[in-house]
Amino acid sequence: MAAQFGRRLRKGAATTAVAAVAVAALSASQAPGVNDHGRQAAADATPSPEASASDGSATGNSPYYTDLPPLKSPNPSPSTGPAPGGAGATEAGIPATVLDAYKKAEATLREAKPGCNLPWQLLAAIGRVESGQARGGRVDADGTTIEKILGPQLDGNGFALIKDTDDGAYDGNSSYDQAVGPMQFIPSTWAWAGRDGNGDGKKDPNNIYDAALAAGHYLCRNNWDLSQQSELDRAILSYNNSRDYLNLVMRWLDYYRKGTHEVPDGTGTLPDNRSDDGTGASPTPTVPGTTTPAGSTPGPGPKPDKPGKPDKPAGGGTTTPKPPTTPPGTPSTPPTTPPTPTDTVDHLENAGTAKLTAMAGDAFDRRISTRAETEAGKAVAKVRVRFTIVGDTDTTFTGGEDVATVATNSSGVAVAPALRAGEKTGTVTVRATVVGRAVPGLDYKATVTERAADALARTGDTALTCAPGGTFANQVEVKATYKGAVADGVAATATLIKSADDPTAADKGPYFKNAEGKPVRTLTGLKTDAKGLLKLPELYADDTTGTFLLRVTTAGGATLTVELTVAAAETSSPAPSASPSA
Repeated sequence: MAAQFGRRLRKGAATTAVAAVAVAALSASQAPGVNDHGRQAAADATPSPEASASDGSATGNSPYYTDLPPLKSPNPSPSTGPAPGGAGATEAGIPATVLDAYKKAEATLREAKPGCNLPWQLLAAIGRVESGQARGGRVDADGTTIEKILGPQLDGNGFALIKDTDDGAYDGNSSYDQAVGPMQFIPSTWAWAGRDGNGDGKKDPNNIYDAALAAGHYLCRNNWDLSQQSELDRAILSYNNSRDYLNLVMRWLDYYRKGTHEVPDGTGTLPDNRSDDGTGASPTPTVPGTTTPAGSTPGPGPKPDKPGKPDKPAGGGTTTPKPPTTPPGTPSTPPTTPPTPTDTVDHLENAGTAKLTAMAGDAFDRRISTRAETEAGKAVAKVRVRFTIVGDTDTTFTGGEDVATVATNSSGVAVAPALRAGEKTGTVTVRATVVGRAVPGLDYKATVTERAADALARTGDTALTCAPGGTFANQVEVKATYKGAVADGVAATATLIKSADDPTAADKGPYFKNAEGKPVRTLTGLKTDAKGLLKLPELYADDTTGTFLLRVTTAGGATLTVELTVAAAETSSPAPSASPSA
């Protein structure tokens, strides 16, 4: 099976050409249609022109499998039912544990990020393209791959150049990064995107439950709504920055939407062709003098030439070896690798970030900007900067994440996603660091203040009166606003005060009751509801008559004083008696 997985049918440009012809054939054979939800079919939807790929990606733009789905899609069938008949039945089968992981990830994201609208079929499409569904479902009972799935080392030799960021912890390579696991995360991305999907207390990129959930969160960041084609495009491109990749994933997404079924683990269909066919690389390359990381299994690689057969020139005969141009014994000079933009970064500078302050529950109206510079102060573009919210806080970036990685632009500036304040008040620290470069981080301070109101008003104008020893017929209700908008969740205090000039609590007159039924004249811990309303408990009167004041105050300084009257009921005068008749 491993040999089948590693087999290549074509190399180099031939693979690209065949894939292009196959895509054209698919486009010609499948007319545009509408799926069951009324949306344009994914395979027929044209990627939006606004979709732009970021400089970074989940996979480091590692190679992927280019096998296309069959021209005939499977008949729609329950995903757990028997295999559908007709062409495509085999390719539609997804190993049981892998399928379960995708569906559990979708269910988790439906609750955690309902606005994302993540379909599990998208995870299946990416899992198919990245690893052939964990190599046909070669996973154990817990969902961990039997053997590690590693992409080629990203050493700049036909691939991106990403030097080691994890000291080999995930990929076993302390020189360069490699994409890891069934969803092919590079270590620097897994460090913040990793999730524990099977509840074992670990975040393991080699576990399909962990990897599928992490992929779901990754695709749902930035508040993307994947039911919108333009945002779906952006999410897929952020996973692997390639238009060909986007089109291929969309084909598999549409294919799986039309019908899938469960197959036993280890029996899934394995892909044959890869996007780097002919480059001379393999998912776990071996270099003379080095060893393959323990526990890993090489994926598809180039077929070695047969030994002992010299090359033949076009006219026949044997090629005469040319004498070496370097005298024997002369030490060879190893090739030097040109420095990457990341290698040239000396420090990070604040790129004009203004004061960061927001009320609890609100979005910060300013964003953090960081500039990567060389030692000489020159801006460095195309460098990945990681922004991490540190400390005990519930403040997050928009989308609910506490880590975001952004590539610097042509001016060397990376702008973090907008921050959204949580309910915990105080100072929040956001740390900017360079991915893959050990330079000091740069800390930014943001302040979360408590929810506030700047105005209070009664919702009614009925006079508040009561007889001595009685109960006020109407409860006091107020509405809080801040800059004209509803002020929800604002802390408030209600106090029956002595006078307009003396805000201390009165010792006689109207009162509230505590849980034990005893009189109290100050209530704390009150909060306005989602509509900014606050309805106070019932008020009672002792035997003291007169006019009294109730004062309501909130965080932010809003104050409202309400007048209360306690008076004995008026008695009516007796009617005059009739005069006697004459």
